[in-house]
Amino acid sequence: MDVTEKKAAYSAPALEKGLDILELLASRDEPLSLTRIADELGRSKSEIFRMVMVLLERDYLARDPASDDLTLTNRLFSLGLRTPRVRNLVTEAVPVMNALAAETGHSAHLVVLYRGRTVVLASVSGEPDISFTLNLGFNRPAVDATSGQVIVAFQPPEVQQRLIRESLPQAQGRVTEEELRASLDGIRGRGFELHESRDFVGLTDICCPILDRNGHAVASIIITCIKRHGQEARLMDALDALKRACAVISQAAA
Repeated sequence: MDVTEKKAAYSAPALEKGLDILELLASRDEPLSLTRIADELGRSKSEIFRMVMVLLERDYLARDPASDDLTLTNRLFSLGLRTPRVRNLVTEAVPVMNALAAETGHSAHLVVLYRGRTVVLASVSGEPDISFTLNLGFNRPAVDATSGQVIVAFQPPEVQQRLIRESLPQAQGRVTEEELRASLDGIRGRGFELHESRDFVGLTDICCPILDRNGHAVASIIITCIKRHGQEARLMDALDALKRACAVISQAAA
């Protein structure tokens, strides 16, 4: 049986239609109207209307309050968290992250890569009065994120090249390949990244990888240090604590 025959034998048009809708919305940063979805999928509105209604009822889609257009919910992300590999990583990491946040006073985030983007799997708060915390599922192009660059830096050459190829176009020119490769070399040499936040004034990102038994990154943990008047930042103390935490998680994950 050739590929064409196999595809025809196992065709499931309704399922394919639903997956096409989900994958299209996952690839876009903005909500899309029913008409736009139909046009981009090469289908009529009547073809996809019932499928969209079912996805709305099952909480895979939601309507944007401002435009009534369609967007993904976090339901797929929640399902992804239930896979054994991800669940085990989160289970091992969160207690260590809680101890790290208590020791340093800074929030901590567990980050992985998916299709060239960072995804926050878990987060813990820092100081009881104020801390910087990202929502679960928050994502951005890996090459334009400190946590993403740390993961990419600790990959074998062929995997690193694939990740760069996936992620660099998504960064839309915010980082060049030359700048990226210089940054990755520096991170790999140091074993960590520490610099001012790419997005916010007064915040410093410190990030270390979680490594498998081959020394390749499966995730990273990033802590965000808030600069407060009258208090010493103690960034190197926070870095030392983060290194110890990632070593513990790496050993457990391996």
